[in-house]
Amino acid sequence: MARHKLVLIGAGSTVFTQRLVADIILAGEEHLWELALVDIDPVTLDAVNKLVGKMLVAKNADIPVTATTDRREVLKGADFVVTTIAVGGRKGWQTDIEIPRKHGIYQPVGDTAMPGGISRAMRMIPQMIAIANDVADLCPDAHFFNYSNPMTAICRAIRRETGVPVVGLCHGVHHVEGVLARFLGVDEGDLTSFGLGLNHLTYLTRLRYKGADAIPMFHAKLDEQEATLEQELADKRVWDNIVTGRAPRWSDDPFSWGMFRKYSIFPCAMDRHAVEFFPERFPGGAYCGHKLGVEAFPIDERIGLGDTWYDEMLKIANSPDPLPKSYYENVPGESEQLLEIMHSLLYDKRDVFSVNLPNGGAVPYLPKDAVLEVNASAVGGGFAALQADPLPPALVAKLCAKIEAIEITVDAATSGSRALMIEAMLADGSVGTSDQARALTDDLIAAHREHLPNVA
Repeated sequence: MARHKLVLIGAGSTVFTQRLVADIILAGEEHLWELALVDIDPVTLDAVNKLVGKMLVAKNADIPVTATTDRREVLKGADFVVTTIAVGGRKGWQTDIEIPRKHGIYQPVGDTAMPGGISRAMRMIPQMIAIANDVADLCPDAHFFNYSNPMTAICRAIRRETGVPVVGLCHGVHHVEGVLARFLGVDEGDLTSFGLGLNHLTYLTRLRYKGADAIPMFHAKLDEQEATLEQELADKRVWDNIVTGRAPRWSDDPFSWGMFRKYSIFPCAMDRHAVEFFPERFPGGAYCGHKLGVEAFPIDERIGLGDTWYDEMLKIANSPDPLPKSYYENVPGESEQLLEIMHSLLYDKRDVFSVNLPNGGAVPYLPKDAVLEVNASAVGGGFAALQADPLPPALVAKLCAKIEAIEITVDAATSGSRALMIEAMLADGSVGTSDQARALTDDLIAAHREHLPNVA
């Protein structure tokens, strides 16, 4: 049987490549795949190549691996292409957080919406379009998956400018299903969801436990916690990015659960992401008496954790010692379900996943060409989106406003227009005046000038 060629662009990602390779090996599928690792940083590429080699040796697995800094060397004949790049890296991400703070804007993530998301889009979109053009030239029949943020803007830009049918993948919905299961105190595999929206603001319109409607179960759980909610919020000093060691509570994500209480629809992916789509409700980053991105979902330490993971990867890769025996226990698997998705596409299994695709009518009350996060069946040859549920007018209005803001961002990034970047800042809703938008835009352009050579 011929092997399927999988090209990973941005293979130096601190966890993705390791977890995907682990999934392939632990599934006993090393005979089905060949890998090409691409990263523009030779040091990072060398490390991840060594680490993958150690992983293969540890499990006596035989997978052909090629490593290169030039993606065009390996794209020809690819069956699957995956991008996980981050133009500017973690330093750029930190800059996208710090400069808006100087202008009174606080972000708990800063990679999707608000000024940080717009700034990242300006750097990312031109490079992603270049990759898409290479895919069209060298492997036009390959399935092309993007993991990089801002997901919606990138996928929209690629689709609009090149016609290449990129599909965006994110672990948000899959992860939140687990969070919601822990909230109820049930097994994670027994809770399922159905929804639509934008990446990091997907409205889960259906939640089911073992196939039955779980919405009443969630309201009952909230009823139990309502009496202590106010005191729990008053006592909180730090909101963790991910709650571990205990069951999640209403007080961990008061905005999201408040929306659920009102509409019986849950915004994914929890407050950390959802609040960035509603900046008008959190002026100056005010969130339950604390600052977003500082005490509430502290982003600086989250970015720093990536540096720690990177250092650990380099240490393990360059050590003369074999892979630690505990390594596979500490690499739990690739949470975006890529291996399962590829199976469903290859063998027409028709499994359903949450993916980012052009609307095309699955959500009739939103623009047809908008890239949305929807449930879709992975069938032989591609994806078939499922018909979405209706939404209350207020939630539709929010999605429509964000879709328009994203379109302006794509226009700015593809044209290199400072003026349109300013308009994107205003349309996003977190910047109050034209003067503030101009000053913030100029500061971000100056800080990222190395990665924005054509912006004027």
